[in-house]
Amino acid sequence: MDKDQDQEVQCAECVKQKHIQNLQQKQQRKNDQIPFEENNYTHNIRKGDERLLDRRAFMKTMVGAAGVFAVSTLPWGALAVKGLAGGGHQDDPPLRITDIADLPVGEAAKFAYPGKHDSALLIRLSENEYKAYQNACTHLKCPVFWSKEKDELVCPCHHGAFDARTGKPTAGPPQRPLPEVLLRQEGGAVYATGVKHYET
Repeated sequence: MDKDQDQEVQCAECVKQKHIQNLQQKQQRKNDQIPFEENNYTHNIRKGDERLLDRRAFMKTMVGAAGVFAVSTLPWGALAVKGLAGGGHQDDPPLRITDIADLPVGEAAKFAYPGKHDSALLIRLSENEYKAYQNACTHLKCPVFWSKEKDELVCPCHHGAFDARTGKPTAGPPQRPLPEVLLRQEGGAVYATGVKHYET
């Protein structure tokens, strides 16, 4: 009987081990199993639309967008080149600034030229010498004022200064000269005839 009991215990052990092996195999198969019907993890991609924007289509789109941008900026580029090629002179209509008798030597007169919002200064440096500049500082566009005592144009924002005879900066942060307003004397008056912009 001992032999029979021993065989039963061994069979029970075998059954138990087989059951554990079966469970492990089921678990392994479950782990290896793909949770979706597809054979990969692209279940959220619509296969029919997957090639609408591939690398080549993307590059064509980018090149097309760059071309549209380039063509849309051509008119502005052409205007800039035209302005630079013209030597800095503009064909602005003449404007009568003041009578010569009304402006004493060493004094300045404000006026707007070439547009009504383009502030400028006319300075009478001597009996027959006149200079005029647009009075927006070339540093940060602060207004520039005539200082008779210093014999220069002064920007109070950052202590900039400009030579009254040349418009070139003499002190402070400005690096470029003031745009000069071209003048003409005729019939006892001073006229503005154009603007000479600084060369960069």
